[in-house]
Amino acid sequence: MTEVRPSEQMRNLGVVQRGAPILTEATRPFDLPVERDAAEQAVDALFASMEPIAQVHPFAKGMGIAAPQIGISRAAAAVQPADDGAGAIVLLNPRITHVSHDTDEQYEGCLSYFDVRGLVPRPLRITVETTTLDGTQVTTEYERGLARLVAHEIDHLAGQLYLSRMRPGVEPIPVEQYRQTGRSWAYDV
Repeated sequence: MTEVRPSEQMRNLGVVQRGAPILTEATRPFDLPVERDAAEQAVDALFASMEPIAQVHPFAKGMGIAAPQIGISRAAAAVQPADDGAGAIVLLNPRITHVSHDTDEQYEGCLSYFDVRGLVPRPLRITVETTTLDGTQVTTEYERGLARLVAHEIDHLAGQLYLSRMRPGVEPIPVEQYRQTGRSWAYDV
């Protein structure tokens, strides 16, 4: 019996895979509150896709998915933090408005090419402006692992994959060589 590759598992669960043009195109923002119904439908589709994905893979670091990854070219993403008690984060029309000078470099995975993990430098803190369904602008600061997850999803909405953020000469490693599955993000105190 042939083992199903992680990327094939994700494809079977409806996740658009690397090479699809939608993953490298900027998404269209929502005109909120005018397009509230469309935004709600996109968010519902994101959460519906996250459930079966979470059942086939442990996400000790949290999980996120962006609308292009499920074939919707709109500016919506969802992030489920690693902390089970923390509620899910909905990102509509997100825009990073500030990044800290402090950075770290950690491995990231992506549902759209789940066979590899890549070492990606990111700021330890980001400030993000999003739009609520009623059109209100909200600003939130994220730190450490959550900042990494949110930034990764915002990149998707701009048509950018984490591979483009890796340092020159650094290559992704096969998932079989990755040794941090099931572990939380690691930070110095």
